[in-house]
Amino acid sequence: ICDPCHGNTYTTKNGYKTRNIQDIKSEIKTFFEIHKEMNSFVGGIHLENTGQKVTECVGGNVKSEEDLSKNYKSKCDPRLNREQSIEIALYVSKLLKMYQ
Repeated sequence: ICDPCHGNTYTTKNGYKTRNIQDIKSEIKTFFEIHKEMNSFVGGIHLENTGQKVTECVGGNVKSEEDLSKNYKSKCDPRLNREQSIEIALYVSKLLKMYQ
């Protein structure tokens, strides 16, 4: 299992705990590459996400760190919002096709 959110958390200069979607995608791609090289099975990917219109992670429809303040709701870990979650799901779908 891959857990690409937790290893890619950082704090912005404004004090927001966040994640960047490009870092998450990079870790997921590496995860697939390793499993392909080892001829092993991709068992799953754990993501922190919500269907709410939060602005807790940078990327996709949250263009920059400055946008985080618009609707940052997390009390603990920043979550991907609905659009970002769909973007990651489509990316994983593409990787599944490439690496099977």
